[in-house]
Order: sequence, then structure tokens, then C-alpha cells
Amino acid sequence: MTTESVEVLILGSGPAGYTAAIYAGRAGLKPVMYQGSQPGGQLTITNDVENFPGYPEGIQGPAMMEELRAQAERFGLDNRYGMATSVDFSIPLAHKVIVDENHEITAKAVIIATGASAKWLNIESEQRLNGLGVSACAVCDGFFYRGQDVVVVGAGDTACEEAHYLSKLCNKVTMLVRKDHFRASTIMESRVRKTENIEILFNTETVEVLGDEGVTGVKVVNNQTKEESVITATGFFVAIGHKPNTDIFKGFLDMDETGYLEVEKGTSKTNIEGVFASGDAMDKVYRQAVTAAGTGCMAALDAERYLAAHE
Repeated sequence: MTTESVEVLILGSGPAGYTAAIYAGRAGLKPVMYQGSQPGGQLTITNDVENFPGYPEGIQGPAMMEELRAQAERFGLDNRYGMATSVDFSIPLAHKVIVDENHEITAKAVIIATGASAKWLNIESEQRLNGLGVSACAVCDGFFYRGQDVVVVGAGDTACEEAHYLSKLCNKVTMLVRKDHFRASTIMESRVRKTENIEILFNTETVEVLGDEGVTGVKVVNNQTKEESVITATGFFVAIGHKPNTDIFKGFLDMDETGYLEVEKGTSKTNIEGVFASGDAMDKVYRQAVTAAGTGCMAALDAERYLAAHE
């Protein structure tokens, strides 16, 4: 196994990771980044990004990530392909990370920007039309469906929040709930039930998302009657939750019951000195590119101050 030592190691390459790299690079910390299993993060599977400041005409997600990468590399980022497979955060200023099970890095400071992955239904048509009418983020993509009919899948608070948000933009929102009840909090359930242009279909599951170059409808089945039907829609929003990519940090870093990393309020500091968390790996509330970038900035500044205090 090969080994090396670095000042700052960044795990993950979305808006949080690249923003952290920009700040760390400008501070002369010579950051090293491993891009992880999805270089560029979730934005690489997003077509139009219109809500990130500085792009008045919008920008394609992959193009935006290329610009962030180039900006970070301009300030000296050592950007590498590879994925962290295990960690040992037990020694201060000598945090060990194994990459691809064959390379050991010892870092004085580690910035975690591994993000989160949306949970999907795992049907072929859903993946084929991802970015072409299929989305896992209403706040990100709802704007493109103004005045149209859309479908939301899910029964929890996330699904209710997404449906309620979309109801303000869309002509009609149909919610598909697999069981005969919601899992959402009472207040969220009440909110969607009271919204006139939200229709709730209980005991209903998705069979197929219809369309070739874009979503045209959704074939569903009633779990009780086994009757199939088609809902006409141009947007299909999967809102069954996200899973933070934090499994390798279990046993070292504090996290909530679903795996989101916990940080000291108002900072990016985890329970381990010298390890900082940013982006969707620690944010289960907002999950936006711009907020991820903001926490990436925080992590780099926290890391810089930490290292300065330990010179």
C-alpha cells in the first residue's frame, strides 16, 4: 500500500467540495481532493440550473461543475479520481484515509463533502428519464413545470413538502402513496389535504414512467384492486428520501439516525478535531447547491483556523 501526507484532504467533489478547495487553495493549504463515486456530485445529472447566483441565463449542471473544478484547480487543487473506502480519525493532525483500498493518506485536516444520494424507485423508465422530467428535487426543478400537471411519489414529510411547493407552481399535483396512510407529521399531512390542486391516491404504486424524450405520463397500479391506470403528467418527482454518503465514518463521527453528520452549531466542526463536514452529508434541511457551497466555504475557513492554531 502506498502512503503520503497532506495538509488538507477533501472527500467529495460537488459544490461543497470545490468551494472548500477554492478557499483552501487560496489560503495556501495545497488541498488534495478525491472526487468519489460521482465526480461533480448530484449536479452532474441535473440539466438546467437556474437558482445558483451568477448565471442569469442558467447553466447546465455538468458545465457548472466543470467551471467550479477549473476555478479550484486554478488555485492549486490536486484533483484526483478515487473513493475513500475507510478512515481512522483517532490521531489528531494525522487522520488516516484509505483510498480505493490501496493508498493511505495522512491529513492534518479532513473536509467531508461526500454528499447524499436520492433514493429512487429503481425502475428502468425512472432512470432513463432522469433529468428529462424525472427529478428528486422540487425546489431545484419545480420552476420548469409552471402551469403543468406533475406527480409526486412518497408519503413522508419530504413528499408533502415537495407536493405543497409544487402546488404553488403547477396546475395539478398528484401524490402517490403506497399504503393507505401517510408517514408524514400531522401538520404536513393536513397541509396537503387542504390544498385544492393536490390529489392524493392511496394504495397506489408506480408501474412505469411514460415518455421517450420527456415525461408524458405515469402508469400506476392500485395495490388493492390491482387496477392499472395512466396519469397524464409532464413531471415526476420522487420524494422518498435521501441517504447521506457517510457510512465509512460510522464509529468516528457523530451522526443522526439516518446518517447525516452532526456539526457544532454555526460551524462545520464535527466531534473529531480537524475533521469538518459540509454540503449534503450534513444538511438534511436545505440540500441546495448554493447552501452546499456556503458550508464548503465554512469548512475551509474552519480548517485554516484549526491548522493555524496548531502550527
